[in-house]
Amino acid sequence: MADTTHRREPAPEPVFERLTAAILRAALQATLLRAFRAGLPVERQRRRLARVTRLTLAPRAAEFRRADCGGVPGEFVCRRGAAAGDRAILYLHGGGYCVGSPATHRAITGRLALLSEATVFAADYRLAPEHPFPAAIEDAVAAYRGLLAEGWQAAAITVAGDSAGGGLAVATSLRLRELGLPLPASLVLFSPWADLELGRLGTPPPGEPMITVPWIRECAGFYLARRDARDPLASPLYAELSGLPPTLVQVGQDELLLSDARRLAQALREAGVAVTCQEFPRRWHVFQANAGLLADADRALALVRDFVRANRP
Repeated sequence: MADTTHRREPAPEPVFERLTAAILRAALQATLLRAFRAGLPVERQRRRLARVTRLTLAPRAAEFRRADCGGVPGEFVCRRGAAAGDRAILYLHGGGYCVGSPATHRAITGRLALLSEATVFAADYRLAPEHPFPAAIEDAVAAYRGLLAEGWQAAAITVAGDSAGGGLAVATSLRLRELGLPLPASLVLFSPWADLELGRLGTPPPGEPMITVPWIRECAGFYLARRDARDPLASPLYAELSGLPPTLVQVGQDELLLSDARRLAQALREAGVAVTCQEFPRRWHVFQANAGLLADADRALALVRDFVRANRP
């Protein structure tokens, strides 16, 4: 299978886009860097993230309905007033396996539902440190089984996620393969965290406004709970990846997990998986969460729509 990597060369930005990006970056540095801080009690981090993400722009045309799927709590997202379609997206939120929820990621899930004309189930999977590895994978697999039980065909399901949720999306597919269950049609990974060993992060970029090495190291410790960081279901970069579905990776070039995203794309390519890696200059960790405000975030999600459509029956 061919690998496609799009590394956009930095080009002059329109003045309005440049100013918007600068304001967003400063706002994230002032809020999320304070929320995602090593040593801060996890419960306080969760409350701070919930407050910050209330300011994100969930699209008004999307409807968010709390429900269970396969026994896993979460929310179904679709166009307001529309019936459930024949395509579905299982969305796994980021947050270092310790923080986050479907509600904190509505700017992404709402737009994915509208753009792809799919029903999104955002899983509220169990979090560490209360529920360490492999609880998140168990919940993701159960939610996927739930979509199958509700009538969606595997060939009409995309599994997507950001940051830890991106790594979890790959791990979920690996576990489905182990169980002999049909794999989804495609994977969509935003800034995936795929190596909890943290040995090859490189130098943190000065423009990363969201996450730090001490914070992700602490999250990795909470999630692993002394399990091996190289367990393939914890760190998919150490897995045998052959046979996984076509995969789209999106990553900012100004973020801490750029090397993880590039290494994962390369590992998938070497395993024969059809992978497309799209890199965005000057953009930070999971910049797609700023959709509705940041032009690059809107462009990125439009590319996701095109990818999902291209990999459906």
